[in-house]
Amino acid sequence: MSETGAIVRASRPNFLILAPLCAGLGMAIASHQGVQTAVLDVVLVFLGAVLAHAAVNLFNEHQDFVSGLDLITRRTPFSGGSGALPEAPSAATGVLATAVTTLGLVIAIGGYFVWQRGVPMLMVGVAGLLLILTYTRWITRSPLLCLLAPGLGFGPVMVLGTVIALGARIDTTTLVVSLISLFLASELLLINQIPDADADRTVGRRHLVITCGPRAAARLVAALLAGSQLILLTGWWLGWLPTGTALALLSAPLMLWIGLNLPQALTRPKRLNLILGANVVGLLATLALLVIGLLV
Repeated sequence: MSETGAIVRASRPNFLILAPLCAGLGMAIASHQGVQTAVLDVVLVFLGAVLAHAAVNLFNEHQDFVSGLDLITRRTPFSGGSGALPEAPSAATGVLATAVTTLGLVIAIGGYFVWQRGVPMLMVGVAGLLLILTYTRWITRSPLLCLLAPGLGFGPVMVLGTVIALGARIDTTTLVVSLISLFLASELLLINQIPDADADRTVGRRHLVITCGPRAAARLVAALLAGSQLILLTGWWLGWLPTGTALALLSAPLMLWIGLNLPQALTRPKRLNLILGANVVGLLATLALLVIGLLV
């Protein structure tokens, strides 16, 4: 594998769809509020979201390689990193340089929106920056922070940040949508940590799968999935969300299936991989249908 190929692979491009979907929620909220958005602002919002996600992945890949975690992790299609650096160790410096460059671009885009929108944008931007810089080295040592950090990044930071950047207002709809994203993103990272627990433990990580065990983690996964659907249903029922967002409830049967079947799959790798894949489909479908529901 070439160094360039390793750098691209280390950014985990297959997983970068989550960021534009979360930014899309913010854009859809702005559209629902009737805000007229400049094309440049929309492009920069989506670019910044993807670059921020890529920066997290690149820093994570580099630090996992340096710590030795990459060499002992049992990879699945949905967890354990890309495996790019163990195959091309000479690309490590390039991955780190790309991570720093990517983060610099995110800061530059954020600076533009701070100039446009002021202090609220600065507060959200600083929160996002701290999450990017501290996730792998420090946050993964705290079970509660490790659970919440992904949800905060893809929920309140990305959704609210997009709403502010596009000149829309933070209303009840925005808060409900960001909370749904928080639950789903935290659940995604939690379930994907189940296959990695043994390897993560050896390098000092302390997420909930390690501290509470996989069965307790599976119950929490089910609770987060159910919570996201309950928030969605409640928001729709009380009129906090537009009528069209009921479309997102179409993924509820899949979420229920995941919650019910995960405990029995913990010691069955092939079955677990099937559930991890279904979880990704369910999460992305929920967010995409929520975007569509907000727009219609």
